[in-house]
Amino acid sequence: MKTDTPTAGPQAPDCGERDCGAAGAGRRGRPRSEAAEQAIFTAVEGMMAAGTMMSDLTIEGIAAAAGVGKATIYRRWPNKEALLVDVVSRLEAPAPEPSGLGVREDLVEMVDYMRRRGLAKRTRWVLKAALGQMQSQPELYAAYRERVIKPRREAALTLIRQAVQEGVLRSDLDVELLGDLILGPILYRAILWDDSDLEAPDLARTMVDSLLDGLAPPS
Repeated sequence: MKTDTPTAGPQAPDCGERDCGAAGAGRRGRPRSEAAEQAIFTAVEGMMAAGTMMSDLTIEGIAAAAGVGKATIYRRWPNKEALLVDVVSRLEAPAPEPSGLGVREDLVEMVDYMRRRGLAKRTRWVLKAALGQMQSQPELYAAYRERVIKPRREAALTLIRQAVQEGVLRSDLDVELLGDLILGPILYRAILWDDSDLEAPDLARTMVDSLLDGLAPPS
């Protein structure tokens, strides 16, 4: 089978998902497939950092910048939109896993994740530009909502349902409304109010404690 030939850059020939054979014998480190993915991600981030609009990115241009063939990209992503969603999700911190310390601590961590995400959007120009440009590209934004936003929201609602079951949150309100009440304040600060204070490391705990005092079931 013919392998991809690099079109630019000093990278070694891309071996796709296969072993590189004698050329890789005795060589330790990441598999070539992982190295190729990293080169692609780095290329996209670099092009965006240099001012290239997401709408102007092409598979041909990305392949050339990464030093791989177009087939290498298409083996991993069906189209440009799928690749860009992965690039943007990599720019953001991963969503937190349950801490095992109780639902109240998990609610604090969930809110603090949004605080840190807001800080990253302010301080990382590439992330801010990417999230902003998505709004004008319906197909890309729809893919981002489906792949990134929707799972995060469902994870948050699952945590809130657990909080209701454990008696931490009142049960007479709709779960989605509870989610809006808990996440709304931090989203307001992180997204709508650019000058708001997000630096305080205990902001999330203060918010959650204050909210739970008002949303807890009657004693």
